[in-house]
Amino acid sequence: MNLGGVRLARHGETNDNVEPIRAQGFTDTPLNDIGRRQAGELAQRIAAGEPIASLWASDLSRARVTAEIVGARVGLAPRLDTRLREGYRGEWEGRLFVDIEREDPDGYATWRRAGADFRFPGGESLLEQQQRVTEALTEIHGTGQLPALVVCHGGSIRVMLCARDPRGLDAFWDFKVPNVAVVPL
Repeated sequence: MNLGGVRLARHGETNDNVEPIRAQGFTDTPLNDIGRRQAGELAQRIAAGEPIASLWASDLSRARVTAEIVGARVGLAPRLDTRLREGYRGEWEGRLFVDIEREDPDGYATWRRAGADFRFPGGESLLEQQQRVTEALTEIHGTGQLPALVVCHGGSIRVMLCARDPRGLDAFWDFKVPNVAVVPL
């Protein structure tokens, strides 16, 4: 898979990204004040670097607003795509991970091992998320409007890093993706 010219950026911080961390998934969690400041810093970094030809984002507000802040700085309106969302966490959506670990220790331990077979209870598997995000990024790459910046989510970036790792989705936990990190593909 060749997606050269596509860069992924994680959204700014939300209250659910700080300890104790909450499973956000498709939950539409807004940026907090730190996240808005981080988005401004990302915008400054993007504006100071190689110009981007297109700007894309997940439709969830934490990614959309981050992209809007970047877009205002570089003169591009972000195009939204639901396929760029975080993985759907199913029954875990909105719950604190410390509570999940206490109430479902086996399920939590399985999550911490992750891999292609892992599925969130009532939600999506990492493989399904990877296929969904890959489809969106392949289409973005196919537009030829490169370089493209895609503002999305930590899990979406991780599954794409796994796509180019020989260990596949078993490498999911080996990648750290802090808020507003930029990752070239």
